[in-house]
Amino acid sequence: MTTPEFTSNRDNFCYRHPDRQSFVLCQRCMRTICPECQTQAPVGVICPECMNAERKNRTPAQKKAERRWRGGRGGALAVTRGGRPVVTYALLAITSFIGLVQLIPGFKDPLIQALGFFAPFLYPNLFAVPFEPWRLLTVLLVHGSFIHLALNMLALWMLGQSLEPMLGRTRYLALYLISGLGGSVMVAILAPGSWTVGASGAIFGLLASLLIIGRHIGANVTGILVILGINFAFGLFVGGISWQAHLGGAVVGALVALIYVKTKRREQRTLQIILLSALVVLLIVVVAFVPPLILLS
Repeated sequence: MTTPEFTSNRDNFCYRHPDRQSFVLCQRCMRTICPECQTQAPVGVICPECMNAERKNRTPAQKKAERRWRGGRGGALAVTRGGRPVVTYALLAITSFIGLVQLIPGFKDPLIQALGFFAPFLYPNLFAVPFEPWRLLTVLLVHGSFIHLALNMLALWMLGQSLEPMLGRTRYLALYLISGLGGSVMVAILAPGSWTVGASGAIFGLLASLLIIGRHIGANVTGILVILGINFAFGLFVGGISWQAHLGGAVVGALVALIYVKTKRREQRTLQIILLSALVVLLIVVVAFVPPLILLS
């Protein structure tokens, strides 16, 4: 269901397929295009009309060079034209592979100990452990059980189908990783003595971003809000679930989405990168200084 404001704003829909919602603009003409109409360009994506115009303006030497680089006519351009969520598929493949390796007897605990998040590994001057900051993100790759893995991967697949074509691959991957980082930072602040595993922080970031983006384009986001609230409340009342990671991922994911919707135009791309970088730096500063103060108090 959508609101009248959403349906009346045609900028929220593909100009070639008026019934298809999208959040991606052609980098040439700045019109909204759906995944089917997207062709990957050196920067961003372009629509079929701009692609045809670009091909017509190429010199014979450029055409020959492209055929050699692409491996013939169609080549790599044909692979990306469908706007398939390849980043989502890659994340699913990598995380699922590690999850399946964990099912092999004798591999589960060593992988969790090597990749899971435990705040003391960020503060070797306070604890007799090595400095391993990569755990802030590698925690997204390991899970506590097969059900834990399956539920997170199902959520990633469902959310990625909508978000990645809307945002584009690079922005979508940045959203996933920064949300995961936000989840780990919140765990370090609120539960510094707890081991944490799973991609739930990043998943909650995707869910919260869908709420922000949907609200921005005028969609009815009541269902998303209910799902987000139920899942967060479930983590509060059921043991063994890191609600701190859920909270951090959701808050940071919402902030990333807010940056996206406020810097959507092409001329704002530099500002978007600066704001995202500032958010990452802020998270690093917070996790570097706040948890030690809590641990020493």
